[in-house]
Amino acid sequence: MFEQAFKNIDDVLWKEAGCTTELDYVEQSSWLLFLKYLDGLEQDRAMEADLEGRKYAHILDAPYRWESWAAPKGRDGRVDHNKALTGDDLRDFVDRRLFPYLHGFKQKATGPNTIEYKIGEIFGEIKNKIQSGYNLREIIDHIDELHFRSQKEKHELSHLYEGKIQRMGNAGRNGGEYYTPRPLIRAIVRVVNPVIGETVYDGACGSAGFLCEAFDHMKNPGRDEGEANQEIGVPRKNPKGASPGHAVLPNGSSPRLSTKDLEILQTRTFYGKEKKSLAYVIAIMNMILHGIDAPNILHTNTLTENLADIQAKDRFDVILANPPFGGKERKEVQQNFPIRTGETAFLFLQHFIKMLKAGGRAGVVIKNTFLSNTDNASVSLRRLLLENCNLHTVLDCPGGTFQGAGVKTVVLFFEKGAPTRNIWYYQLDPGRNLGKTNPLNDDDLADFVALQKSRAHSPKSWTVDVKDISTASCDLSVKNPSGGGEILHQSPQDILEEIAALDNESAQVLETIRGLLG
Repeated sequence: MFEQAFKNIDDVLWKEAGCTTELDYVEQSSWLLFLKYLDGLEQDRAMEADLEGRKYAHILDAPYRWESWAAPKGRDGRVDHNKALTGDDLRDFVDRRLFPYLHGFKQKATGPNTIEYKIGEIFGEIKNKIQSGYNLREIIDHIDELHFRSQKEKHELSHLYEGKIQRMGNAGRNGGEYYTPRPLIRAIVRVVNPVIGETVYDGACGSAGFLCEAFDHMKNPGRDEGEANQEIGVPRKNPKGASPGHAVLPNGSSPRLSTKDLEILQTRTFYGKEKKSLAYVIAIMNMILHGIDAPNILHTNTLTENLADIQAKDRFDVILANPPFGGKERKEVQQNFPIRTGETAFLFLQHFIKMLKAGGRAGVVIKNTFLSNTDNASVSLRRLLLENCNLHTVLDCPGGTFQGAGVKTVVLFFEKGAPTRNIWYYQLDPGRNLGKTNPLNDDDLADFVALQKSRAHSPKSWTVDVKDISTASCDLSVKNPSGGGEILHQSPQDILEEIAALDNESAQVLETIRGLLG
């Protein structure tokens, strides 16, 4: 229905000098899609108020509404091009009046979870890069063809938007920061299996892929009944917060959702944080298109929060995340963590452990070198994980899972509150080299999801008793006893990073000794 409109928008953006990458295409499409969505939301609210006999107070003042500046309509319902701005007039209105006006909403908002706050945040962080007012006019006309009113329309738009995000993710290293392959996310969600009444958190949410897939999983109870896993050691009775009187399936879901359940999913289930401006905008738009009207996404650097300040009320039932790997954090940020390291992903893992409720469950993607690095921070973090959580499953992903990232990853599945006794490993082998033309798919992960329920042994899966793990190194390396698996070599970059970490520790020890010697 809308596929051609999306293609036409990209064709115009390709001609625009200010937009040179897939990231630009997604960014510029996103702010326009958001304003079109906001127009539909206001129309629906106004209609609802009219039916109830009350007056509706618009969010936007009349000159800044879509119907006024972007797509004023004639009596025939079509855009009146005699009234619609175009050329330099349109560009100047957007840059000098519209964006400053929308950014001002951040100061007026009553809280960060309101639609007003998100308007202000989005339009304070991104800029209009479409410098030709004629190109902008053409794009607006295509955007105006899109509709967000029915669930069918939103469903199609969400798939098309996901396609744009995927192309951005495949475009190169920077794009990959925002995109985790959806088949991998779906497998993680099925194993962790969040249910209605539980809260779901991603502190490095990127394009909100984990939150969107968790929403789809939870709003379709029973869809994965044959696949969903009852987590080891976690009771699955009537989920806290779910509507009373519902029959509960073996996976903890209800056969159909009540109005109360849908309201819980919409407003009190999904929470995310994102540091980067573009990713924040994409996350908001992605969740809106999936059906969450006011996403609980904060634009902030998660790692600036001191772990000592986190209280019980701040914690979550489920954490699903793929934190950025390879980044480096400043010393003042490292001070917020008991295990200090410059490796961003290791700081995030500490944050996630702290943010889980007792009995809470997590699925977290991390570089495979985390399992074996010998620097003090890595060893201490593995020990913290094993002693404070039940690390019950490690999924070893093949090279090429993440396009353009150049690193191998594993997925850690753990529950907080009891120490690890044994770890079930699964070595994913799709039987082909993964790449842009041969990406990971759902069938590749079906065997993992099925075997994980019982943690059965196979040529690709085995169990390690924690008693057999060195207490000194806490080495969790993937070592398939069946043999024939992929030989894992650290990349030169990983080796250099480990050498640098060890050198840094040696320098700190020498500095301490010099201090003692006076």
